[in-house]
Amino acid sequence: MSGVRVSPSVLKKKRLAGIRTYIEETINELTNKVSWPTWEDLQTSSIIVLTTSVILSLIIWLMDYAFGIWSVPEGEWGWRGILGFIYEFITP
Repeated sequence: MSGVRVSPSVLKKKRLAGIRTYIEETINELTNKVSWPTWEDLQTSSIIVLTTSVILSLIIWLMDYAFGIWSVPEGEWGWRGILGFIYEFITP
């Protein structure tokens, strides 16, 4: 088997140099190449995301309520949803 043996300290230095280069390139890209949004753009986007999240959660809650996802103990009166009504209608 032929090859050049490299001491562990040289390998460690090369590995650390690679990590250092990666960190330097990352910092350079984040500071010089990335276009960050303005404060107003960030606020506008956050409000849109918050509003959309609230509306979608209300829609999902209404669907759960309408279709009777919540269970009601047997013998008690409660809203069983549309599916509960259909089940009561078709079962004897």
